[in-house]
Amino acid sequence: MRLTLRPILVLTLLLIASAGILLANLGFGSSGWVWPFFMADSAEQLEHSIVMQLRLPRVLAAFAAGGLLALAGSLIQVLTRNPLADPYILGISGGAAVGALLAILLGLPLLMQHLGAASGAFAALLLVIGLAHGEGAWTRQRLLLTGVVLASALGAVITLLLALAPETALRGMLFWLMGDLSGAPAPWLALIGLGVLTALTLPFARDLNILTRGEASAASLGVAVRELRWGAYLLAAVATALAVITAGSIGFVGLLAPHLARLLVGADHRFALPSAILLGGSLVMLADVLARTLIAPQQLPAGALIALIGAPLFLALLYREGKS
Repeated sequence: MRLTLRPILVLTLLLIASAGILLANLGFGSSGWVWPFFMADSAEQLEHSIVMQLRLPRVLAAFAAGGLLALAGSLIQVLTRNPLADPYILGISGGAAVGALLAILLGLPLLMQHLGAASGAFAALLLVIGLAHGEGAWTRQRLLLTGVVLASALGAVITLLLALAPETALRGMLFWLMGDLSGAPAPWLALIGLGVLTALTLPFARDLNILTRGEASAASLGVAVRELRWGAYLLAAVATALAVITAGSIGFVGLLAPHLARLLVGADHRFALPSAILLGGSLVMLADVLARTLIAPQQLPAGALIALIGAPLFLALLYREGKS
């Protein structure tokens, strides 16, 4: 009982904290504090519209994007057995960026930009799968090298696109690359995707726990290693693609949230996965409300604020682990 009481308590507190940050996000914005609910007077209808039509979709998109990145980061760290791995190591973010930036450069509407990001993400996914699998041999080293090389190549393409972009399109392209929720689409696809992917992952939490001990050990204990590995890889890739489509390129969440979750609830993925999802969603929501309020009415890219918050926090975690 003692083994599960602390994780359950931590999960409950994280859920309450996430709900509190969500409500704060609904209330605070560039127009100041707006009470989110119970608006019956006609004078408050404008505020009600601001909350329900502008802030609520954006807040839900922020939570979904953060949760998806945290889920992907947790799976990739298990796959690679590398605590420094994150979703963007697979090159999927770079593929999405190339597709979205091409659409922006061509002056296409917002829907086409999101479709471009989706197409680029899944094209990069297929390329990584094909190159990493090779001739039936797929190792952690091959996966990491393929992702790093592809991400570097796509980074060069992104640089060329920025160099060719006219000044009228350059600001929007840079904001997308830094992670921006101001143009986030309707959040329902990302929220549904987060729910489905979480439901598909949690039943295999025990197998993921065993896989962290090594593939040979997992196979000897009856785990279908090859199927589990491919399934986790595909789920992580789809989660990353959905997050990038929703919020652009947001770093550090997939790296930081799994570390914080393991610190709070331990390495058991039955608790670490939902904890990481709540932490990732809360981190992006927190960064988004800061992005909207720090220099209001001007808005900052949420991804840049997450990097400013995440980098020193992650260094502090590394220092703490180094002393322990």
